[in-house]
Amino acid sequence: MNEVLPQLDELLFSSVEGVSVESVEVTDTVVRVEARTTAERAACPGCGYWSVRIHGSYLRFPRDLPTAGKFVVVSLRVRRFVCGEDSCPRKTFAEQVPGLTRRFGRRTERLRSVLVSVGLALAGRAGARMTDAFKVPVSRNTLLRVIASLPDPVAAAPRVVGVDEYAQRKGRIYGTVLVDVETRRPIDLLPDREADTLAAWLAERPGIEIVCRDRAPFFADGATRAPQAIQVADRWHLWHNLGEAAEKCVYRHRGCLRPVPAPDEPAGGGAGHVVALADRAPVRRTRPRKARHHPRSPGGRAQQAIRRPATRHEPKHHSAGP
Repeated sequence: MNEVLPQLDELLFSSVEGVSVESVEVTDTVVRVEARTTAERAACPGCGYWSVRIHGSYLRFPRDLPTAGKFVVVSLRVRRFVCGEDSCPRKTFAEQVPGLTRRFGRRTERLRSVLVSVGLALAGRAGARMTDAFKVPVSRNTLLRVIASLPDPVAAAPRVVGVDEYAQRKGRIYGTVLVDVETRRPIDLLPDREADTLAAWLAERPGIEIVCRDRAPFFADGATRAPQAIQVADRWHLWHNLGEAAEKCVYRHRGCLRPVPAPDEPAGGGAGHVVALADRAPVRRTRPRKARHHPRSPGGRAQQAIRRPATRHEPKHHSAGP
């Protein structure tokens, strides 16, 4: 057994230093790994003082990645050290194993990294179903808490910024969203769409060279107060405005439009030629569907009209007296 333990250390904790495996117990559903820490000293998380004085020890049971379809639980014995710094408010502290444990953690770091990847890819409900397939079942709320605990990524100073509005409550409350056009990632959300708010945000970032915005007057006023930035219209709003202008133009000149000639009619057909309504493709597709849902009698009347009571408008007949 003593010859196997070093191999277990290399197999189970190859990327972790300061952990020694003492035994492995395998049951039908669970693999229990008993291990202990072997570091000679630990740093106080409050003041950074390195201590070698041991106060006591206790067991932790973090869950690890599954193996062969079985749950893995690590029974890890960790120690508490005495902080020798008089000015430190901590008198004792528990050691942490880098790459394996963290404060108040119930899972190993490698299991937590897997949950983070699943949560970022699939979010709550779908991610929870995927963890069931991985044999590490957690709830959707747990995945969301793991994602929320991640630190915010460090964003580089943007050079080209897109400015647009978003609805916090449609029709009532609107804010401003700012996007890095080059990376296509959102940068910040402003609580309103006032020109002063946008101007203050731009003033704190003098490295912005281009402001890509729509034609809203409050955005125009706010962007004008950043003289170092060039204002341009974004592509989506250009196409949107062009489409609206073309639609309005076609609507104004709808009287000038002529019907399209039939496919078998020469291009120079008579001026009075009009395509029959029944020959148009939408009508040919709609009539059979309408006939199925609204059948008619042989006389052409709709069956619903036939079933309607006939006494609605008939005059009342009174019997004659004796």
